[in-house]
Amino acid sequence: MQFGPFLDPEMSGDQFAEAPLLREIQKVLAASRGPVNWELARQAAIGSIAGVEDPAPSEDDQRMLEDTVRAAELQIAEFTGLESPGDVAGVQAVKRSQWISSNIESLRGLIDPAAGRIGAAIERSMPAGTETEAAGAMPGAEMVPPEMFRQMSSLLLGAQVGSVLGFLAQRVLGQYDIAVPRPTPALLFVMPNIKAFEKDWSLAPQEFRAWVALHEVTHRFEFASGWSREHFRTLLDDYLSNVEFDVGALQQRFEQLDIANPEALQSMMQDDEELFGPVLDDEQRIKLARVQAFMSAAEGYGDHVAHTLGKRMLTSYGQIQEAMRRYREGEATDPVFGRLLGIEIKREQYEAGRAFCDKVAEETDEKTLARMWDSAESLPSLPEIYEPTLWLSRSV
Repeated sequence: MQFGPFLDPEMSGDQFAEAPLLREIQKVLAASRGPVNWELARQAAIGSIAGVEDPAPSEDDQRMLEDTVRAAELQIAEFTGLESPGDVAGVQAVKRSQWISSNIESLRGLIDPAAGRIGAAIERSMPAGTETEAAGAMPGAEMVPPEMFRQMSSLLLGAQVGSVLGFLAQRVLGQYDIAVPRPTPALLFVMPNIKAFEKDWSLAPQEFRAWVALHEVTHRFEFASGWSREHFRTLLDDYLSNVEFDVGALQQRFEQLDIANPEALQSMMQDDEELFGPVLDDEQRIKLARVQAFMSAAEGYGDHVAHTLGKRMLTSYGQIQEAMRRYREGEATDPVFGRLLGIEIKREQYEAGRAFCDKVAEETDEKTLARMWDSAESLPSLPEIYEPTLWLSRSV
């Protein structure tokens, strides 16, 4: 047995019976051959909410949301001047577990290519012929070859995806709390989280759900044009195309892993630390800034429209605004980008995007601001977000 149980198809049933976690992990390993082990991601995410109450939404919840979304669509179309999406949005009140399943599917097309590029970058970062010593492995297992390194990377990325989605499933209110352009069959509203938020902050359900709908529908309008999805993918691909990663920390984690110790293995997969730390040169920082600018513009515009319309339409908007401000206080960075793609998006950058939109609308009007969604070239750069007059000078 050269490389331990993960790569040894002849490991006996008796050995696996004594290590049920390893037996399950081998099944999960066999279920995925891509850069991310999506079966493990699904199991980890669902498992993380196993002890959390997850009631099914009621018919009244569904009807209220459908009516609220239709009203929000009319308000946003008139307020922004953005063209309405060509299709009618489906509306679904869902449980947390349903949100996880839907986002595993919708994010897969975004994360898989990026993870594949990360894998390629890791291989470039490894010296030729690198093999990693697996301390404490099964008898005779002295070195971990690159193939197993890649397999373990897929496993850990799957665990990382599952950990992030499981965490978010207990916090997100709607589909576009992950505000990236991607195909979605419907606008999803996570009713257990919405109801918990309403209860915790003593908010009127009809008003709070109207605010959530404004935020969700605004993002749907932003991303209605076909160019936004392709442009965002291009930005990610460009950033990840030649980025280098310091794989020393990951190698060290493998070296310290006692593969015969199920508790140590489980602890490694549940680690909250980012797996890969990119090594950025000046060119990579420019590419990173483009991704950050897109995300800042998207989230900032959603917050701007929801704030302005919410203030006009909702009598309890001040209470909703304060509740959301305090709710977000602990979110220093976006976990989706930081922990899954090694891309740091700070909460303050989203706030800068909102300030940019507020300033442009104040200096001009909402129709001028909405021009940022005309094309990829119309979006503000990161310097323009921090200095809106730069964007106005080329847009008006």
